[in-house]
Amino acid sequence: MKKIFLSISLLLAGLCSCTTNQTAQQAGLTLSGLNPANFETTADGTKPVRLYTLKNKSGMEVCITNFGGRIVSIMVPDKQGKMTDVVLGFDSIADYMKLRNDFGASIGRYANRINQGKIVIEGREIQLLKNSSGHSLHGGPKGWQYQVFEASQKNDSILLLTMNSADGDNNFPGNVTAHVTYTLTSDNSIDIQYDATTDKTTIINLTNHSYFNLNGDPSKPATDNILYIAADSITPIDSTFITTGEMMVVTGTQFDFNTPTTIAPRVSQFENEQLKFGNGFDHNWVLRTKGDISKLAAKLTSPASGISLEVYTNEPGLQVYTGNFLNGKVKGKKGIAYPKRAAVCLETQHYPDSPNKPQWPSPLLKAGETYHSRCIYKFSCEK
Repeated sequence: MKKIFLSISLLLAGLCSCTTNQTAQQAGLTLSGLNPANFETTADGTKPVRLYTLKNKSGMEVCITNFGGRIVSIMVPDKQGKMTDVVLGFDSIADYMKLRNDFGASIGRYANRINQGKIVIEGREIQLLKNSSGHSLHGGPKGWQYQVFEASQKNDSILLLTMNSADGDNNFPGNVTAHVTYTLTSDNSIDIQYDATTDKTTIINLTNHSYFNLNGDPSKPATDNILYIAADSITPIDSTFITTGEMMVVTGTQFDFNTPTTIAPRVSQFENEQLKFGNGFDHNWVLRTKGDISKLAAKLTSPASGISLEVYTNEPGLQVYTGNFLNGKVKGKKGIAYPKRAAVCLETQHYPDSPNKPQWPSPLLKAGETYHSRCIYKFSCEK
């Protein structure tokens, strides 16, 4: 009898979800309820901005704007079959442009921090623009998350974004042409591929900065989610979030997620100096996968919704950020205020401040070379 009741409940939930989704699409909205008209504008006088929608045969939907190459919404089914939006964002392009944020963005030229914004390339010291506690963060004050990509939607499931970044962009050297290709696959994965070339030696480190709330309720913290990370160490930071150049073994600490573990209460155990410095988790894990994209790098699961997110990458590091500086003042989609720790970011990357740490994998890109990075976000549901 219990099984029959459960089956009927799931069926009714699915029917309700289908009705809601059909109503939204009949009104010209996306499955996530976005109005594409609210994303149409021009930037810098001439560059067109709009919303692009990717779909697969399973019913999954991903909405992306070419302003900052940002993922705006991701709709996946929860354990009751209800289509659920699992990322933070805004309902209009005006909010993305008005409010300083990294929601869903393609970060470049250099993801994460560079100490005092200083790098040395081929013996020449370069001063990058500073924008975070005296350091350069996520490419500077006008990183690619605040610039417009050229966009070309190849079909229902592939979007190609192109950034032509001029020599001197935020003081980075070299004319760089970068491509970000979003592919929504049949197995509910978002396959993100980054490629870049330069005409002068430079540094490059690209990532995606989606804020995931797998519960589908960003009005509440996501720290009840269960996290797994295939890593034996992190790159510890100082009080200004700059990596020290050391490796810290995670065994016996709050940073050991080799066994899937709930994020809370660890995230607020500030007796650990690293957690105090980061105001929670805002650290780079040294992945054991060693660039093998076939191996699982991380997994995040919501017990409430049953939705799981697996991360695969060819990058050596993963930045985990638990929304420590969200404060309830920013209102996102549907007018929901985002409280502290309303989301978890899983950013594949080279290690922070690698240009100043010669012992770590190098982010240098020379003329004639091609940078390639890949991140796969694979969604599933555990019923």
